[in-house]
Amino acid sequence: MKQVYPTFIVETEDASGHLFLAYVPDMEIYTEGDSLADAIEMARDAIGLTGITMEDKKVELPKPSMQEEAIEKVRRNTEDVDFSKGILTYVDVDFSEYRKKVDTKTVRRNVALPSWLNYEAEHAGINVSRVLQEALMNVLNIQRTP
Repeated sequence: MKQVYPTFIVETEDASGHLFLAYVPDMEIYTEGDSLADAIEMARDAIGLTGITMEDKKVELPKPSMQEEAIEKVRRNTEDVDFSKGILTYVDVDFSEYRKKVDTKTVRRNVALPSWLNYEAEHAGINVSRVLQEALMNVLNIQRTP
């Protein structure tokens, strides 16, 4: 599922130079980057991680706010930095694609096969796990992300 969230970015300075602070009010995410492009990418990454964590916990993703609602949230929720005076941009995240990209841990599954089929697969040198992955991707009509 793809969503687009309003994100506010403010340029500021710290001891090391320019810094771009980003705030995603719909998810209450704060992040930063060394450049505007980096701040947007960090916001995308933070939205993606927060979103798949919410999905894993069976928590509904927040609906993206419209511009005026997002500005009002920023005015209510930020104290130290006035993000409403920064840049308003929209950051898109495809949560399904993001999950494929970052959630690459292996999960053990118990699979029951007839003994004769297992014997044939072993003697043919077939990686049953790989065949199962390919079959599931085919049935689900999804492709492996590089």
